[in-house]
Amino acid sequence: MIGQPEVYEALKKLNIPFEYDEHPPAPTIQEAVKYWHRENTHHCKNLFFRNHKGDKHYLVLVEHFRKVDIHFLEKKLRQGKLSFASAKRLQHYLGVAPGSVSPFGLINDREHHVHVFLDAHLQSAEKIAFHPNDNRATLTLAYKDFLRFLDFTGNSYEFIDLSLLSREDDPTAK
Repeated sequence: MIGQPEVYEALKKLNIPFEYDEHPPAPTIQEAVKYWHRENTHHCKNLFFRNHKGDKHYLVLVEHFRKVDIHFLEKKLRQGKLSFASAKRLQHYLGVAPGSVSPFGLINDREHHVHVFLDAHLQSAEKIAFHPNDNRATLTLAYKDFLRFLDFTGNSYEFIDLSLLSREDDPTAK
Protein backbone atom coordinates (compact mmCIF):
# COMPACT_ATOMS: atom_id res chain seq x y z
CA MET A 1 0.00 0.00 0.00
CA ILE A 2 1.12 3.52 -0.76
CA GLY A 3 1.93 5.69 2.26
CA GLN A 4 4.22 5.80 5.23
CA PRO A 5 4.50 2.32 6.82
CA GLU A 6 4.34 3.84 10.33
CA VAL A 7 0.79 5.03 9.59
CA TYR A 8 -0.37 1.50 8.84
CA GLU A 9 1.53 0.11 11.84
CA ALA A 10 -0.17 2.62 14.17
CA LEU A 11 -3.63 1.86 12.77
CA LYS A 12 -2.99 -1.88 13.14
CA LYS A 13 -1.73 -1.43 16.71
CA LEU A 14 -4.89 0.54 17.56
CA ASN A 15 -7.18 -1.97 15.78
CA ILE A 16 -8.50 0.81 13.56
CA PRO A 17 -10.06 -0.45 10.33
CA PHE A 18 -9.88 1.76 7.25
CA GLU A 19 -10.80 1.84 3.60
CA TYR A 20 -7.94 2.34 1.14
CA ASP A 21 -8.12 4.14 -2.19
CA GLU A 22 -5.15 4.55 -4.50
CA HIS A 23 -5.21 7.35 -7.08
CA PRO A 24 -2.93 9.65 -9.10
CA PRO A 25 -1.08 12.32 -7.09
CA ALA A 26 -3.52 14.78 -5.50
CA PRO A 27 -1.49 17.61 -3.95
CA THR A 28 -4.45 20.03 -3.74
CA ILE A 29 -8.10 19.85 -2.75
CA GLN A 30 -9.07 20.72 -6.33
CA GLU A 31 -7.21 17.65 -7.55
CA ALA A 32 -8.17 15.34 -4.68
CA VAL A 33 -11.91 15.91 -5.03
CA LYS A 34 -11.77 14.11 -8.40
CA TYR A 35 -10.98 10.85 -6.60
CA TRP A 36 -13.35 11.02 -3.65
CA HIS A 37 -16.26 8.65 -3.92
CA ARG A 38 -16.92 7.36 -0.41
CA GLU A 39 -20.31 8.37 0.97
CA ASN A 40 -20.80 10.00 4.39
CA THR A 41 -17.15 11.01 4.52
CA HIS A 42 -15.73 14.38 5.50
CA HIS A 43 -12.62 15.47 3.65
CA CYS A 44 -10.37 18.18 5.03
CA LYS A 45 -7.93 20.85 4.10
CA ASN A 46 -4.90 20.14 6.23
CA LEU A 47 -2.98 23.37 6.74
CA PHE A 48 0.36 23.59 8.50
CA PHE A 49 1.28 26.95 10.03
CA ARG A 50 4.05 28.44 12.10
CA ASN A 51 3.80 31.42 14.39
CA HIS A 52 5.70 34.66 13.73
CA LYS A 53 8.68 33.61 15.88
CA GLY A 54 8.79 30.16 14.27
CA ASP A 55 8.81 28.41 17.63
CA LYS A 56 5.25 27.05 17.49
CA HIS A 57 3.56 25.01 14.80
CA TYR A 58 -0.09 24.29 14.16
CA LEU A 59 -1.97 21.80 12.05
CA VAL A 60 -5.41 23.13 11.15
CA LEU A 61 -8.04 20.71 9.88
CA VAL A 62 -11.01 22.37 8.22
CA GLU A 63 -13.78 21.08 5.98
CA HIS A 64 -12.45 20.93 2.42
CA PHE A 65 -14.97 23.34 0.91
CA ARG A 66 -14.19 26.25 3.23
CA LYS A 67 -12.15 29.17 1.98
CA VAL A 68 -9.54 29.94 4.63
CA ASP A 69 -8.77 33.59 5.31
CA ILE A 70 -5.48 33.60 7.20
CA HIS A 71 -6.25 36.91 8.96
CA PHE A 72 -9.58 35.58 10.23
CA LEU A 73 -7.83 32.37 11.27
CA GLU A 74 -5.18 34.33 13.20
CA LYS A 75 -7.90 36.10 15.19
CA LYS A 76 -9.85 32.91 15.77
CA LEU A 77 -6.85 30.82 16.89
CA ARG A 78 -5.32 33.62 19.01
CA GLN A 79 -1.79 32.46 18.29
CA GLY A 80 -0.47 35.71 16.81
CA LYS A 81 0.60 36.19 13.22
CA LEU A 82 0.64 32.96 11.24
CA SER A 83 2.31 31.93 8.02
CA PHE A 84 2.45 28.68 6.13
CA ALA A 85 5.35 26.55 7.28
CA SER A 86 8.14 25.81 4.83
CA ALA A 87 8.77 22.47 3.16
CA LYS A 88 11.74 22.04 5.51
CA ARG A 89 9.49 22.49 8.56
CA LEU A 90 6.87 20.12 7.10
CA GLN A 91 9.53 17.47 6.74
CA HIS A 92 11.03 18.13 10.18
CA TYR A 93 7.80 18.11 12.21
CA LEU A 94 5.40 15.94 10.19
CA GLY A 95 7.70 13.91 7.96
CA VAL A 96 5.78 14.90 4.83
CA ALA A 97 6.34 16.87 1.64
CA PRO A 98 4.14 19.77 0.50
CA GLY A 99 0.92 18.43 -0.99
CA SER A 100 0.85 15.47 1.40
CA VAL A 101 0.03 17.25 4.67
CA SER A 102 -2.04 14.98 6.86
CA PRO A 103 -2.75 14.47 10.55
CA PHE A 104 -1.18 11.06 10.08
CA GLY A 105 2.10 12.99 9.96
CA LEU A 106 1.76 13.53 13.71
CA ILE A 107 3.28 10.07 14.24
CA ASN A 108 6.56 11.66 13.14
CA ASP A 109 6.31 14.45 15.74
CA ARG A 110 7.80 12.44 18.58
CA GLU A 111 8.28 15.53 20.76
CA HIS A 112 4.60 16.50 20.35
CA HIS A 113 5.54 19.97 19.16
CA VAL A 114 2.59 20.46 16.78
CA HIS A 115 -0.76 21.59 18.22
CA VAL A 116 -3.86 20.63 16.23
CA PHE A 117 -6.93 22.80 15.70
CA LEU A 118 -9.96 20.95 14.33
CA ASP A 119 -12.95 22.67 12.79
CA ALA A 120 -15.78 21.95 15.25
CA HIS A 121 -18.02 21.01 12.32
CA LEU A 122 -15.95 17.86 11.85
CA GLN A 123 -17.47 16.47 15.06
CA SER A 124 -20.60 15.61 13.08
CA ALA A 125 -18.62 13.38 10.71
CA GLU A 126 -19.42 9.70 10.44
CA LYS A 127 -16.20 9.04 8.55
CA ILE A 128 -13.16 11.14 7.78
CA ALA A 129 -10.43 10.73 5.16
CA PHE A 130 -6.77 11.73 4.83
CA HIS A 131 -3.65 10.90 2.84
CA PRO A 132 -1.44 8.30 4.54
CA ASN A 133 1.42 10.88 4.32
CA ASP A 134 1.54 10.38 0.56
CA ASN A 135 -0.91 12.13 -1.76
CA ARG A 136 -1.29 9.10 -4.05
CA ALA A 137 -3.68 7.36 -1.65
CA THR A 138 -6.54 8.13 0.73
CA LEU A 139 -7.52 6.33 3.91
CA THR A 140 -11.10 6.59 5.18
CA LEU A 141 -11.85 5.71 8.79
CA ALA A 142 -14.57 6.21 11.36
CA TYR A 143 -14.40 9.63 12.98
CA LYS A 144 -14.32 8.10 16.47
CA ASP A 145 -11.31 6.02 15.41
CA PHE A 146 -9.60 9.13 14.06
CA LEU A 147 -9.93 10.69 17.53
CA ARG A 148 -8.36 7.55 19.01
CA PHE A 149 -5.48 7.99 16.58
CA LEU A 150 -5.07 11.64 17.65
CA ASP A 151 -4.97 10.57 21.29
CA PHE A 152 -2.38 7.93 20.40
CA THR A 153 -0.04 10.52 18.89
CA GLY A 154 0.16 12.46 22.15
CA ASN A 155 -0.17 15.80 20.37
CA SER A 156 -2.46 18.38 21.92
CA TYR A 157 -5.60 19.26 20.00
CA GLU A 158 -8.74 21.29 20.37
CA PHE A 159 -11.94 21.98 18.50
CA ILE A 160 -12.63 25.49 17.34
CA ASP A 161 -15.66 26.94 15.62
CA LEU A 162 -14.51 28.05 12.19
CA SER A 163 -18.05 28.63 10.94
CA LEU A 164 -17.39 32.21 9.90
CA LEU A 165 -14.97 31.11 7.23
CA SER A 166 -16.46 31.51 3.76
CA ARG A 167 -18.86 28.78 2.73
CA GLU A 168 -18.80 29.64 -0.98
CA ASP A 169 -18.04 26.10 -2.08
CA ASP A 170 -20.16 24.33 0.53
CA PRO A 171 -22.57 22.08 -1.34
CA THR A 172 -24.92 22.11 1.68
CA ALA A 173 -24.98 25.91 2.10
CA LYS A 174 -28.32 27.52 1.37
